Amino acid sequence: MAPVDVNEILSKLTLEEKIKILGGANFWETVGIPEKGVPVLKTSDGPNGARGGTMQGGATSACFPAACSVASTFDVDLAERIGTALGKETLTKGARCLLAPTMCIHRHPLGGRNFESFSEDPFLSGRLAARNVIGVQSTGVAATIKHYAANEQETQRLTVDEEISERALREIYLKPFEMSVKEANPAAVMTAYNKVNGIHADSHPWLLQKVLRGDWGWDGLVMSDWGGVNSTAEGLNAGLDLEMPGPTRWRKIPDVLAAIKAGTLTEETINERAIRMLRFLERQKCFEDPNIPAEQSIDKPEDRALIREAGAKGIVLLKNEGNILPLTKEKVKGKKIALLGYAKEALIHGGGSASVSSHYRVTPEDGLRAALGDDVEFTYAKGAHTFRRLPLLTENVVGLDGTPGFTYNVYTPGNPVPIETKQGHAKSELSVFATFDLGSAPPGSGGERDFELVGHFTSPVTSTYYFNMSGLGPSRFLIDDKLIYEQPANCSDFMGYMLGGVPVPRLEVPMEAGKRYKIQVFTMMPRPVKGVDLGIFDGRFSVRLGGIAGVEYHRDILAEAVEVAKAADYAIVFTGHDPDWETEGQDQSGFHLPREGSQDNLVAAVAAENANTVVVNSTGVAVAMPWLDKIKGLLQAWFPGQEAGNSIADVMTGAVTPEGHLTCTFPKRLEDTPAYGNFPGEYVDGQLKVKYAEGVFVGYRHFDRLPADKVNFPFGFGLSYTTFDYADLDVKEASADEYAVSVRVTNTGSVKGAIAVQIYVGNATPAPEDPVKVLVGFKKVRLAPGESQTVQIPVRARDFAFWSEAKQQWVIAGGEYLFSVAKGAGDVVLSAGVQVGEKTYAP
Repeated sequence: MAPVDVNEILSKLTLEEKIKILGGANFWETVGIPEKGVPVLKTSDGPNGARGGTMQGGATSACFPAACSVASTFDVDLAERIGTALGKETLTKGARCLLAPTMCIHRHPLGGRNFESFSEDPFLSGRLAARNVIGVQSTGVAATIKHYAANEQETQRLTVDEEISERALREIYLKPFEMSVKEANPAAVMTAYNKVNGIHADSHPWLLQKVLRGDWGWDGLVMSDWGGVNSTAEGLNAGLDLEMPGPTRWRKIPDVLAAIKAGTLTEETINERAIRMLRFLERQKCFEDPNIPAEQSIDKPEDRALIREAGAKGIVLLKNEGNILPLTKEKVKGKKIALLGYAKEALIHGGGSASVSSHYRVTPEDGLRAALGDDVEFTYAKGAHTFRRLPLLTENVVGLDGTPGFTYNVYTPGNPVPIETKQGHAKSELSVFATFDLGSAPPGSGGERDFELVGHFTSPVTSTYYFNMSGLGPSRFLIDDKLIYEQPANCSDFMGYMLGGVPVPRLEVPMEAGKRYKIQVFTMMPRPVKGVDLGIFDGRFSVRLGGIAGVEYHRDILAEAVEVAKAADYAIVFTGHDPDWETEGQDQSGFHLPREGSQDNLVAAVAAENANTVVVNSTGVAVAMPWLDKIKGLLQAWFPGQEAGNSIADVMTGAVTPEGHLTCTFPKRLEDTPAYGNFPGEYVDGQLKVKYAEGVFVGYRHFDRLPADKVNFPFGFGLSYTTFDYADLDVKEASADEYAVSVRVTNTGSVKGAIAVQIYVGNATPAPEDPVKVLVGFKKVRLAPGESQTVQIPVRARDFAFWSEAKQQWVIAGGEYLFSVAKGAGDVVLSAGVQVGEKTYAP
């Protein structure tokens, strides 16, 4: 095919057509104009797996470890290998643009989306994200770094206004993006929902024009987050090239033409945005091959192996009293091991756009049984109720025709006769974020429908039943034609509903064993409300009914677990957050493991009865650990992907020596965290505002100035089954702007292992407004027992400079600086003082 001249294509487009290609066509695709040679590009979520064109169901995908897990490997080569695999997986979904990686900062332990981002440290985040981008784009797929910028909370994320100093922005929140832009040249950047200093990120001239285009010299495509556009002229003028998803809400042709006529927008600006869109399509070779292949589910052996390897390498050994771990085959032969908590559930990812319908999932029980075989007796008890929402009704229900499941009816408003009916709907939920496809008008066109789930439920027990019901639009719940609960208006939090549920009342209904009850749930599409933009929820619908017998709800499963643990030689408690608890759309419900202390109570009760208790925690954030001094062993497993059980078993049994390091600080108390009191903010005249009052003192930068006993485990911490020694630290000035750091590392233990050599730099006499030290380099080294290696790590002076708001430059004050080698932010093992001259750097 002859080379495409995008300028020539632009010249053939009418103004209306240029406007048209600056908005999405549907939820995942851009607008094509085939008669003028403009092809369509398909995008896909997300950071730990290419999901394809459906939010739920559809083609299955490989589920890779979450970014918090990848970051804990401190392994840039592994991050690139994962990126390459993600790029290849994206192509199997017919997409050429992956909406990943996510690289916002872990500002606070309650951040709902922390798991999806790499770290509390901007240098670690930026270096790993850049290599991930390089991997993705080596396959021809565009990487989309997100969310630009400062999207550190989910509470009111569409509108929250964040007050952040320029220094904090430059040094903490923008640095991962800057590193990725300069080291990897991502094809696209996605803007955030939130406001930064009073201006929405999607229309922020300073962020988009001054910093991204100007200071960093980047010329890729800027797209919005889904539903994250808040203006017509302002966004276009600021540099937002593409509004997603479609159909457009803010870039309707009449609205844009009106803005041009009013003088708030120029045709030249439209040309600038349109040519960038065309160049993006050219970069992704959409002109060469305009076809969008059908989605495929390809379960590759090489992906299985990579996910298992990466998941294991990201697991962090936090406690190993008496070397209780590893549980080798020889150690546990003939023993009984109690598996408790989430042992039968694979916590492989968080909730929201990072979730995928995985090819399969390996539970911890699966992994341990496969690893230890028949020479071990395994027992199990759940021990803690952990559901956030009451379970769906799926059993003992028949529809109006007598077949299992609910009858699903569709109505036009005001008409009691259904226009469509489906039988055998398997659960008491209409698919979250479903688009009505039984003859209605498309979303946004005003075609309204009402929906009903109806069936007969036979109670298996005599008990008070607990129910809760919620819908996107107005909804009602009836039993035997009696109204039990009505939600009279639209849901107050659409995004929270879609991604994990919203608070709803618990309804109590007495039921008798063997008696049949008519269950009805009615719901509507969200109704228009004056002054409220329904956004991407316009024309969508969903409703959910949960129910459980009170006797089951209150059953003392803790006592059952304690009895199982007492009878075992080892007790392994699997704790964590399932996707309902840790999810996009809402921040954590609390610092303690959910629900209502049940998991903390389980660990404490088991540890009181079994001296060999080990906890395996799967969360993407730090959590309270009131039981820490009562247990023998502790692993932080994060969300390790579809091979979760095998990765955990590899580390627990010693097939893999643990080598992960914490990507965030684990504080003892929430009150000691740097953003405490300023998260998620305060309402001022109905607007949620949050001050980033901690400035640059995020994570270990804050805890370095507090007593060591304020944390359970510091950033960068991680134990091993072997030991390492450091010696011969040497720091040389390689050039005016770079230092060469070398140190000899020796494996002084009895098994092979790996450790991340971490380099921190700080002024020997830091000013009160500056951190004590910052991470400026790291390298993973793997050594056999007794083996030594001299590790060399380059350090750029600019990476320990601070941003001067007065000078609008990066500045290093002259003086003595300590170059430190550390096993973590709280464990410096060697330091060397180096005289550094005053230096300045352009933005």
